[in-house]
Amino acid sequence: MGRPRRPLLDRERITTTALEIVDEQGEFSVPQIARRLGVQTASVYHHVDGRDGIVELLRERVAAAIDGATLDREPWDAAMAAWARSYRAAFAAHPRTIPLLTTSPVRAPKVLAQYERAVGRLLDAGFALADVMPVIIALENVVLGSALDMAAPEAMWELADETATPQLARALGAAPESRSDQAFELALAGYLEHVRTLLDADQL
Repeated sequence: MGRPRRPLLDRERITTTALEIVDEQGEFSVPQIARRLGVQTASVYHHVDGRDGIVELLRERVAAAIDGATLDREPWDAAMAAWARSYRAAFAAHPRTIPLLTTSPVRAPKVLAQYERAVGRLLDAGFALADVMPVIIALENVVLGSALDMAAPEAMWELADETATPQLARALGAAPESRSDQAFELALAGYLEHVRTLLDADQL
């Protein structure tokens, strides 16, 4: 028999399979990946640096959908807003990866390179070095919280008796269908307003 044209196992297939499992159940194990690929668990370990290595492959795969070129836009706040929207869309496609990825250190070189780019953009804009990481982390809080919200049921409040909470019932009735998008844009606008104030203080 000739050799298969495509290897039975490689990092790309392992990543794709791990992502499918996480999308389904919010977690994964190496034996699960092996079973789904029809190989021995030890074979998977030949291609990756353990479970942590697979987590970083997942991070790279999801983050690959973030458009880093948005960080080149002018002015700096338009760049950060565009990056935030792209970041949100990438993680909204795989919201169940968020708890997994936010509880392990970022090691993936391609992802670190995008953070490097964001840091440089903020430094070029005039932010003090000590303010740069809080600005980025705060943006991630807005983005990832909103990405999780996009995966939530449309009706998050079930009112068995509207007379018990009449004001909440009225507010829910008046809420737009695109509540997640509107809430994100509101949070992003508030974030940017505060960060502009921070930049002004840094430049005094």
